Amino acid sequence: MKFYVVKKGRQPGIYRTWSEAEAQVSGYSGAEYKSFTQISDATQYLNWNAETQAAVLAPGEMSLQAAVAKIEQVALKPVPASSKHSAKPKSAVTIYTDGGTRNTGNYRGGHVRPTDKAAWAYLIEWNQRQVSGAGGEYGASNNKMEQTALIEALKKLLALGLAQQELTFVLDSKYVLNAIKLKWLAGWKKRGWKRSTGPLANVAQWQELDRLLVQFPYAKFEWTKGHANNRGNEYVDHKLNGVMDRMPKKQP
Repeated sequence: MKFYVVKKGRQPGIYRTWSEAEAQVSGYSGAEYKSFTQISDATQYLNWNAETQAAVLAPGEMSLQAAVAKIEQVALKPVPASSKHSAKPKSAVTIYTDGGTRNTGNYRGGHVRPTDKAAWAYLIEWNQRQVSGAGGEYGASNNKMEQTALIEALKKLLALGLAQQELTFVLDSKYVLNAIKLKWLAGWKKRGWKRSTGPLANVAQWQELDRLLVQFPYAKFEWTKGHANNRGNEYVDHKLNGVMDRMPKKQP
């Protein structure tokens, strides 16, 4: 069992489930919280000492030991079956990702040259907040950049503590979307990261996505047409193109 401790948040205290604790810290500026497996460590983190216990104990409970015993009595009660897994969280977290390359080949879809610029970008929006990221490299395909954009967005969501939220990913890459939504990714994995018709490109990126996606139980994916006045999609498109604009020309 874990004890989720909110030291600074809307209502500081010790909570039995992460969903209860998360409600106290999500969007709260300067929030401080940790999880513990021992109740004594949890109370110590809250600094329930002789100076502060009077403010948190009920009348007649004048010792830290009494407070710990009371918390243990409540926290160790079996959680009703209906609440062991909280309902799908209601949250508005939207993520836009995009990737691109300036392919100088002689025809559309031709091989990318080592000097071609490529870049990726993501935008995460929630609770009237925005976080974005972007990066570039040389000689990468458009597909690899689409994968990388999603990989980097997933990593950032984990860092932000948003993995358990209801997330909506908006992409214009059917290459990535089909692999996830049509379960191609799972099929490639079963075949040892091979397609039924032959070799699989960008295996390292697919493996990284497979590792990350299982940590996002409430993620859903939507397609949007590129360059079709979708605000978020336009944002990440401009951001990755800005990266490529600033990249110096690489000599062969």
